[in-house]
Amino acid sequence: MNLSIDVNETDILLEITVNGEIDAYTAPKLRDTIFPLSEKNGVNMVINLSGVSYMDSTGLGVFVGVFKNVKANGGQFKINGLSGRLERLFEITGLADIIDVNSQIEGEVK
Repeated sequence: MNLSIDVNETDILLEITVNGEIDAYTAPKLRDTIFPLSEKNGVNMVINLSGVSYMDSTGLGVFVGVFKNVKANGGQFKINGLSGRLERLFEITGLADIIDVNSQIEGEVK
């Protein structure tokens, strides 16, 4: 399955919408697209996964790396739009306790 990544950047927010499946085949494309964006100082990044039907550990690895980079550069990072299956994946791995999957970042439109 293909993966599509849409990036919408404003002065205060970087919104990324991901659609498709995130696995060993598509994770490099995801990483190559969003990792450079995470290097901006003070970036407020929100990733919407409502269109993601499947994700494996390689996808989780991408998000952990991007999260660490955003935090190291003084930014905020949030993931929203998780299906029940993806939410459970974040909970089981303990990432839901580390990565913000709930609250709203300033400037984000619900």
